[in-house]
Amino acid sequence: MEHRRLGRSGLSVSEISYGNWITHGDQVEREQALACVQAALDEGITTFDTADVYAGTRAEAVLGEALDGVRRESYELFTKVFWPTGPGPNDRGLGRKHIIESCHASLRRLRTDHVDLYQAHRYDPTVPLEETLRAFDDLVRAGKVLYVGVSEWSAAQISDAVRIAGELGFDRIISNQPQYSMLWRTIEAEVVPTSQAAGISQIVWSPVAQGVLTGKYRPGQPPPADTRATSVNGGRFIQRLLGDDVLTRVQDLLPVAADAGLSPAQLAVAWVLQNDNVASAIIGASRPEQVHENVRASGVKLGPDLLARIDAVLGGVIITDPKIVG
Repeated sequence: MEHRRLGRSGLSVSEISYGNWITHGDQVEREQALACVQAALDEGITTFDTADVYAGTRAEAVLGEALDGVRRESYELFTKVFWPTGPGPNDRGLGRKHIIESCHASLRRLRTDHVDLYQAHRYDPTVPLEETLRAFDDLVRAGKVLYVGVSEWSAAQISDAVRIAGELGFDRIISNQPQYSMLWRTIEAEVVPTSQAAGISQIVWSPVAQGVLTGKYRPGQPPPADTRATSVNGGRFIQRLLGDDVLTRVQDLLPVAADAGLSPAQLAVAWVLQNDNVASAIIGASRPEQVHENVRASGVKLGPDLLARIDAVLGGVIITDPKIVG
């Protein structure tokens, strides 16, 4: 497993990180979830990503259990705040009360006294950005958070955060966590250039396009049972990628992966890692075998001819509009 620096910081992360959105506490039984985390550790993954809202806070609890007893200094633990975690008006958003209380609750569930990266899960236009950044900065100064990041923020929102943090002396964000894959390239036009200039890396989610790029979804056929497309929580994110045109082109991509000596999933993960602004690609898993397969993408270099061939196959199904977010 290779590692990369996260933004213009001193924090190194594994090129492939393990995330538990949808799976832990929801789609995957406890024992299987613990086995997947152990597989990640065995393969050299050191970076683990979750969020307070995943599976109604259960995902954090499962990850905390899975990592309990592992030397804390040997891994990087990331979580997020924004989405509702309770019924009250202050149980959501990026106001100071919710950020501080949500962080404390996450630490309890994760069985740790600090997280390495705390991320704003979305932008909150209802709260002054200065308030949000000051709350994050206070958590950093208290030692409960080591670094700060965001998720699915636009280039303009990232620029504003960098400017305000600089003006007020707050700890600066070092990462953004967007959706990114061969099929979903909305960050390339604006977010990546802005981030590079500001010393911010991308930690990308869904590099395999929620399983679409494995080729298991076939045009004209219903999705296989027990897949992301049939999940209540995950299905809404994948629907726009299940058109027959997309699925046909993905089938045409399978020989390209074979010629490269890679599985389709390995090709997809390796593809996002060719972007210099990507520090880590988050993989999820419902079985340990998926972890063992996907980590083989670390360190793979794809030549320009292969990259051009991928673009030629996918053609007009690539989503590039920067106004569309996950």
